[in-house]
Amino acid sequence: MNKKVLIIIGIVLVVIIIIAVILSIVLKKNPDDGTNNTNNNNGQVTLVYWGLWEPESVMKPIIDQYEATHPGVNIEYTQKSFTQYAENSYTRIVQGTTSNTPAPDIIKIHNTWLPKYQDYLAPMPSTIMTVQEYKNTFYPTVSEDFTGDDGKIYAMPIGIDGLTLFYNKKLLKEAGYDTPPTDWDTFTEAAKKLTKKDSDGNITQAGVAMGTSKNIIHSADILNLLMLQNGVDVLPEGEYETNLDSNKAAISLDFYVSFYEEHKVWSADSRNELEMFYAGKLAMFFAPSWRAFDIATAAPQIEFGMAPVPQIANNENVNYAMYWGEAVSKKSSYQEEAWKFIEYLSEPAQLKTMYQNSSSIRLFGQPYPRVDMAGDMSTNKYVNPVLQMAPTMDSWKMGDQNYIEESLKTAINSVSQGSSTSNSALREAKTRIDTKLAEYKE
Repeated sequence: MNKKVLIIIGIVLVVIIIIAVILSIVLKKNPDDGTNNTNNNNGQVTLVYWGLWEPESVMKPIIDQYEATHPGVNIEYTQKSFTQYAENSYTRIVQGTTSNTPAPDIIKIHNTWLPKYQDYLAPMPSTIMTVQEYKNTFYPTVSEDFTGDDGKIYAMPIGIDGLTLFYNKKLLKEAGYDTPPTDWDTFTEAAKKLTKKDSDGNITQAGVAMGTSKNIIHSADILNLLMLQNGVDVLPEGEYETNLDSNKAAISLDFYVSFYEEHKVWSADSRNELEMFYAGKLAMFFAPSWRAFDIATAAPQIEFGMAPVPQIANNENVNYAMYWGEAVSKKSSYQEEAWKFIEYLSEPAQLKTMYQNSSSIRLFGQPYPRVDMAGDMSTNKYVNPVLQMAPTMDSWKMGDQNYIEESLKTAINSVSQGSSTSNSALREAKTRIDTKLAEYKE
């Protein structure tokens, strides 16, 4: 072999080495192409999963089991803080992966968020579950909440929850009640009976936390419940304009405020409902079931019960849904793999494991969202009230839940302070909310 050939071969080898080095550097970097590129060099698929309520200790055994039976899949689970979860998760699925920070493939969305999130989510493939199978598997509200305007499914729950009535057993027993009344008329009378005042008329024991907004955390949720129970179709399917200006909506708001203005079972000057309940100075309040964890931690001396919310006598039951579902980012490179894992989480065996793991660190796990598991916890004093309400739960698609709730709280406040009528306050709320909803139009 002559010298010229050797030189050429040497040059070629140097060029090959340089190219290989450049490629290795490029492949190590996460390309800023707007997709969630989480595939590593050995061909493994890595799914980034942003959780919320469940710590890693609850999820890891389930994830380990899945990875063992799906050797090509790795799942990176991180429990995120509830604070700004909505803002952060939305921003990241819109952005996708940037620089070396991978965006989540799987996130949680609230049951009211879909209009805002739909354009950035990957719908569930029919190979995972057909729409009809989905409807048959989960409670009716789930299908309503997570079905997009295109008829496709965009999230799958691993728990169900809703507005629940909490009560102080000691205070109710002293007033002659074993449990709270089940209809609003008798409930109102009980709230008045459970209210105590000093010689100056100041409330020393509140019957129920209702009537105001600034010192009631879930005031907007209670108003939504009352409107739905009163037959208000807050947001008709496929529409972007609410019916908040209806007479029934105004009647619902007047009823809510009456607990402060007329019945005087709650004070605008009181601490919020949780603080009052912790202190043993509040008989009843409304919240999702997970508030029980706060009570058990902050006020273990309080013996409390949980019950379904009151209903309008002689009307069909309507309850208010407040829960989350797992969804897949449209920018995920592994949408099918992500959906397969979510479907796995929703199976009875995994839901039971998740519940058991959660129950080892708190009062209870998430109530099961599946119709076929309704009887599994009929004797559980914490979960059963939620499962009693689940078949008749309802809600409406707010999109930006925080914005809508603040708009409704503003309406409550203006009426409770006497600065506006219910009709006027709700018309103003409607204008604000409809403007926000219009942003989701194509």
